[in-house]
Amino acid sequence: MTITPLMPVYPRCGVRPVRGEGAYLFGEDGQQYLDFASGIAVNALGHAHPHLTKAIAEQAATLMHVSNLYGSPQGEHLAQRLVDNTFADTVFFTNSGAEAVECAIKTARRYHFANGNPQRHTLITFDTAFHGRTLGAISATNQAKMRDGFEPLLPGFAYAKFNDLEGALALIDDNTAGFMVEPIQGEGGIRQASHEFLTGLRKACDEHGLLLVLDEVQCGYGRTGKFFAHELYGITPDIMSVAKGIGGGFPLGACLATEEAAKGMVAGTHGSTYGGNPLAMAAGEAILDVMLEDGFLENVTAMGDRLRQALEQMIPNHDHLFDSVRGTGLMLGLKLKSDSRAFVAFARDNHNLLLVSAGENVVRILPPLVIDESHIAECIDKLSTAARVYVPAADD
Repeated sequence: MTITPLMPVYPRCGVRPVRGEGAYLFGEDGQQYLDFASGIAVNALGHAHPHLTKAIAEQAATLMHVSNLYGSPQGEHLAQRLVDNTFADTVFFTNSGAEAVECAIKTARRYHFANGNPQRHTLITFDTAFHGRTLGAISATNQAKMRDGFEPLLPGFAYAKFNDLEGALALIDDNTAGFMVEPIQGEGGIRQASHEFLTGLRKACDEHGLLLVLDEVQCGYGRTGKFFAHELYGITPDIMSVAKGIGGGFPLGACLATEEAAKGMVAGTHGSTYGGNPLAMAAGEAILDVMLEDGFLENVTAMGDRLRQALEQMIPNHDHLFDSVRGTGLMLGLKLKSDSRAFVAFARDNHNLLLVSAGENVVRILPPLVIDESHIAECIDKLSTAARVYVPAADD
């Protein structure tokens, strides 16, 4: 047998974490790493946060799973807190971001079905988008690297260029259900929607009876310094998928919707065996407890501003390698003039700094939302030290 016990779909690196504490990971060999990847924007409170671990431990000792055949006091309470703090009127809990996206797609299609317009099933999505790895989610992107070999894909999607409002509006026809878009594309390279673009999509939905579906799996849950990124634009969606930071490391996602948008989601139209289990709800409650404290989001903004300033001050010292900074809050991207994946590997293997590569040769910098000035200084020091000795490959 040559295949590995773990299906070999991940090009795993040599870091093998066994323990975490705050903004640090520790490998099985004892190496300490500054974790500015956060499990790809998941570990919002860092590692082993005492409030989160206590909540999970207490719930695990009480009740972990019963299925959705029964009433869910835990789910009802967390859903109400989300409703109270967002645009939404109702919430469906999932185990992942991809499942949240699937629920959002189904909710959008079912809305038009309930209105007597089943032909309105096509969602307009955008280039370099990433919505997950399920068949529905990869059908919603036109990236060959995620689609090749998995055809036939799910019909019902049309593709426009990100930030091209005119091009997106030109695709509206009698089959259009709405738009599905990330306010800030993470995997695509920390590409931020322009104000004109996102507000224009909202206006078009209102004018044409369409639904605006936002994918805030990566950019939501405090990552930008707002609870959700769409708050930066002064608009609200009809449906929104969230995950990653919502559980702080525990598998959890959610699809949020207005009452009108969810009108077709009645008993029997959707379900999940594990979704909304009591253990996940305890994790979600603990994250909200911390994130909704006075000053938490303001501190994310302050640390994000400080990190951006430090990165911008660093760039001229290494302008052979670094180009610019993009993003908002603690969802930042460092644009490189060569292969970002190679530099991420170099910083990881030689300077114990964990980052995440993305499209357009961007290095994603996604630290825990609880970092302080000392972590920022350490990150900049490691980046600068790495940049001084890094030699890009000749073909970059």
